[in-house]
Amino acid sequence: MSKKEIDYSLYLVTGRNLLPPGKDYLESLEEALQGGVTLVQVREKAADTGEIVEVARQTKEVCQKYGVPVLIDDRVDIALAMGADGVHIGQTDMPVPIARSLLPPGSIIGKTCNTPEHVREAVKDGVDYVGIGPVWQTKTKKVKHSITGPVGLQDLLQELDGTDVKAVAIAGINSTNVLHCLWGSVTSTGHALDGVAVVSDIVASPLPLVAAQALSTRITTFYQTLATPKSIYTIESIKTGVGSVLDSVRKFGPLVHQITNNVVTTQSANATLALGASPIMATAPEEMEDLSKATGALLVNFGTIQNLDGMLAAGKQANINRKPVVFDPVGVGATRFRRESANGLLSTWQATVLKGNAGELAAIANSLEVQAKGVDSVGAGFKDPAKFVRDLARKQRSIVVLTGVTDWVSDGNTVVRLANGHTFLGEITGSGCMVGTAVATFCAGASIAANALRSEDAVEDGKLVRGDMFLAAIGGVLAITVASEYAAQRDDVKGSGTFLPALIDELGNLTAETLVEIAKIEIVE
Repeated sequence: MSKKEIDYSLYLVTGRNLLPPGKDYLESLEEALQGGVTLVQVREKAADTGEIVEVARQTKEVCQKYGVPVLIDDRVDIALAMGADGVHIGQTDMPVPIARSLLPPGSIIGKTCNTPEHVREAVKDGVDYVGIGPVWQTKTKKVKHSITGPVGLQDLLQELDGTDVKAVAIAGINSTNVLHCLWGSVTSTGHALDGVAVVSDIVASPLPLVAAQALSTRITTFYQTLATPKSIYTIESIKTGVGSVLDSVRKFGPLVHQITNNVVTTQSANATLALGASPIMATAPEEMEDLSKATGALLVNFGTIQNLDGMLAAGKQANINRKPVVFDPVGVGATRFRRESANGLLSTWQATVLKGNAGELAAIANSLEVQAKGVDSVGAGFKDPAKFVRDLARKQRSIVVLTGVTDWVSDGNTVVRLANGHTFLGEITGSGCMVGTAVATFCAGASIAANALRSEDAVEDGKLVRGDMFLAAIGGVLAITVASEYAAQRDDVKGSGTFLPALIDELGNLTAETLVEIAKIEIVE
């Protein structure tokens, strides 16, 4: 088989020791192939040579029925003996040039790579693909190298720019996190994975066909979406879209799940109600599976850095159910614990919107331009905030909202500068947290409206789809900043003490027309 014909998208690595009781290996394999597996690697660590040859031979017979190539883990001799399509080699196995000299022309050779240096060496040796990771912890193999998380894969993928070497992510991947893995690993230049390697999610399943189908459908959705042209925005289309999202919030009254810091819980809940949605402040991990099915969006704000288990579970369930996740890493740069916690959350689930001030986002981006002092930023700010938010959005594969005297929003393609607001916002506690609440509320409205317009048979993978989260993020910021200008003009507002209740009032008074009437929006090329 020509190497160019290899489809790496759903790469099954076998493991007979993982089969559920009563499940035959060849039966499980064939069901997995029927479910969409595109490439199979025979991995046998405990069997003797004769048994491995027989397993590999039987595997090839089944795979040939579906036109799926078979690779052998480590053993070039077994690949030669049974006529495999190639081999997968580890870092301590036979050197690639020697394996290439022994195998027939056109054979596929892949290599496990855990660092950029590994990737560079593999490319130099002439591999056809690299298996990069480990993305997450896995029960099927002892992990010797540091967990990369999806974003960490970007450094390895970048080494393949300008080459025709393919890349497959490995370790801990299943149907609930595969989209996070795929989206989170796309580099700023648009370099994406060519596939994912899966073991236990398929092999250990009593229904491998269903397990493979779930993975295959999500993978296909990713590649289709990746190829979809980016939206082109104008100031008028942004204003129209933002107003439409506010109307959707008022019309549908979505339930917005908020895990937020205890300093701002009451005013965040009141802001949600004023905008026309319903808040629920739940933190117990045991509730998250049920809650995610009922809510329109999730806000995770760890200002008082509590309930990490609930945050982890909530984000995972929101990803599974295609619900928008807004992450507000309040004060993340203040302590190592906060930075490690934020990294853990972003490695576990995919944020739809990442919102923070300059110090917070600088900490997420590991930038030295701005530092944090508690929950505030210090320093002059970013020299080029437009470039910063665009680059961070591309790296995190999220909408990025940078708040400050001027607010910046980017989807990694378009950057918008927002210039509304009033100085009173900086004189009350939690105004930034309320922006996160408003963004989550607008995301919920956009998501629910998008699904209301779709027919049942058009819903992707039987799940909910998201609306335009870029417009939702802009709308959430504008809701707070525009309302603050209306509130500050009121005769009953004498200072910050009377400003806060007036702000809640004006959030309730906002309409699509009043929201965009004084919105100061600039698209930055």
